[in-house]
Amino acid sequence: MIKTSIITVNYNQPAVTIDFLKSVAANTKQDEVEIILVDNGCDEDHSLAFKAIYPEMIYLRSSKNLGFAGGNNLAVKVAQGEFLLFLNNDTEIGPNLLETLIAELEANTDIGLISPLITYFDDPEVIQYAGFTPMNYFTCRNEGIGNMAKNIGQYDNDSRETGFCHGAAMMCRRDTLAQVGLMEDSFFLYYEELDWCEKFRKKGKNIWFTGKAVVFHKESQSVGKESAIKTYFMTRNRMLFIRRNTSLITTCLFSIYYILFVLTTKVASYLVRGRIDLAKQVIAGVLWNFKNRKDSEYIGFKKI
Repeated sequence: MIKTSIITVNYNQPAVTIDFLKSVAANTKQDEVEIILVDNGCDEDHSLAFKAIYPEMIYLRSSKNLGFAGGNNLAVKVAQGEFLLFLNNDTEIGPNLLETLIAELEANTDIGLISPLITYFDDPEVIQYAGFTPMNYFTCRNEGIGNMAKNIGQYDNDSRETGFCHGAAMMCRRDTLAQVGLMEDSFFLYYEELDWCEKFRKKGKNIWFTGKAVVFHKESQSVGKESAIKTYFMTRNRMLFIRRNTSLITTCLFSIYYILFVLTTKVASYLVRGRIDLAKQVIAGVLWNFKNRKDSEYIGFKKI
């Protein structure tokens, strides 16, 4: 049986994905891994270019953009590995990533999902992720541990439970995933990994961070650092996450806080800056939740 399935999703980023494949090829043993690449509603078929870098890869092409969750879920259905490693295509890895994550999972069977230290590719001495604090479900806010700090080795031997994993790099066991289930397709983009962590926790599994291995992240390559699609899904899915993972009263209190204070301020800020396009996306993200408010697919506490 293959030890590890490495899963990544490409959306119109062939050059970035090629760099990713080169990194994986240089830092893994081909007889122990399979790479599954999902071309997710892309404008062009780049399979030949991808296979020129990694001929043994499994290439899946979806004519429709399934989003981050849907793309990864498509790959899971064909994955054969004992361990599944989900990596953004805008990441590059080091030589000990797989061995370190597998060792952590094998040493502690209570771990459900694990992420490594993540630093910025353009400035690898700056940390993006060293874990997350727990969520305040009334505000849907938490903090990134180590974010923007200089990496001086302070997390090199750190391995611990954390609030949430990071969607750019996370690993789980195949048999645990079978118990927990796939990511929720309804998120499409953003917050799906946080929701997935909640699903692991509901099955009694811990969410884990280790600083013993590092991934380098080119962050926001696919949607931009400030874009209409990012604004829409960040707004929409913050509400969806709370609806799926808290009680009705918590959802109501959060919604009052979020709409009256957070989003009102954000819309005003966008209008002052002349970004009417982004202001419209904030409003659209809120309206989506109200339009789908009675659908049990989107209301998690009805399914618990």
